[in-house]
Amino acid sequence: MDQIKWNINFPFVLFSFCVTVLVCVAVAWSYHYFRIDQWKQRVHRQEIARMLLQNGWYESEAVQSQDSFFKDLPGGSKSKEKITYFPKVYYTLDNGIIRINVRITMGKYQDQLLHLEKKLETGLFCELIVKELKESYVEYELLYDTIGSRISIEEMEISNGCLKLMDNVYWEYDTLPHMLIAGATGGGKTYFLLCIIWMLLHTNAVLTILDPKNADLADLETVLPDVHHRKEEMISCIEHFCDEMLERNEAMKRMPGYKTGENYAYLGLEPHFLVFDEYVAFMNLLGNKASMPVMEKLNQIAMLGRQSGYFIILACQRPDAKYLQDGMRDQFNFRVALGRMSELGYSMMFGEQDKDFFFKRTKGRGYVDAGNGVISEFYTPLVPKGYDFLREIGKLQRQRVGQHKERIEE
Repeated sequence: MDQIKWNINFPFVLFSFCVTVLVCVAVAWSYHYFRIDQWKQRVHRQEIARMLLQNGWYESEAVQSQDSFFKDLPGGSKSKEKITYFPKVYYTLDNGIIRINVRITMGKYQDQLLHLEKKLETGLFCELIVKELKESYVEYELLYDTIGSRISIEEMEISNGCLKLMDNVYWEYDTLPHMLIAGATGGGKTYFLLCIIWMLLHTNAVLTILDPKNADLADLETVLPDVHHRKEEMISCIEHFCDEMLERNEAMKRMPGYKTGENYAYLGLEPHFLVFDEYVAFMNLLGNKASMPVMEKLNQIAMLGRQSGYFIILACQRPDAKYLQDGMRDQFNFRVALGRMSELGYSMMFGEQDKDFFFKRTKGRGYVDAGNGVISEFYTPLVPKGYDFLREIGKLQRQRVGQHKERIEE
């Protein structure tokens, strides 16, 4: 026995054990990295099947079964449940997008199967982005791990009237004009506005920026030409913006390449954006009588601006109906609510919705309706710590001015 113990090569055993552990860890990591979607799919399918079973959304009948060994004895025959109908549900997961197709047969469970979004969102920890009713089935498209779709400011893109804000969220301002942003102080509203302004400056867009509180956006007056914070100047800017829109509407019809149904981009014209921060605070400052003409001008822009390329980006802490009335709110197709908001605030933003809203302590996090009537979780683009918007926006503006001079000289 002593001889056997003496012949054991302990360094070799320790080395073999360490190699075995490392191989196991490598295999586990490889499976988690390369095959994690397969594991998620199994879990999700089980959760969906459990949802259908526990809610009783199936049909069954009792059948008698006999024990093959004791069928002659009393009690040998047993009652057994046999499922005669089970809803057809098709599930796929691809690049973080879950697609669930549910067959609709006009049966007694049709209403439940047509409104699965709340159960799917909370049960699968995902966010609904599209719900579409098709022939004989309804399709739910959900985003799994929403925060994983958050992008940085450098990853933002803009082209053909479409601004990328997340991997799966775009503001298509040419077809779904005007943006409404709401959020309390500290929710990330100002940084979101600065990200949008910075991205729009990569195009030939013309910007008019209004900041009645003379805060962060007003600082842009040192690098941009059309930034205002004084009451009289702001009112004059709104009137001028509306008048320009009406003039362009008339001028477009006289242009040689004008075609019914086409917009400003078809004629090679540049878009104009009115970026208006703290809108409700400004209207309260004006008072009821003085605010009415301003509201009428903004309502005109919201109603008529899409065709001629005049868009509004309106930001406030809460979109009170007092200053967004007469159908004006409905013209804001892209809506974002950031930070902590009350149930009343959410209803002012999105109308009456059967959705549960949750607060998370993440700056720039909120909810969005991108114009499709579906409210989903939203994260504003990430801005690196110490990022100097004033410097970067000034650099872009100087480049734009230089390019404009070159075109004139040519």
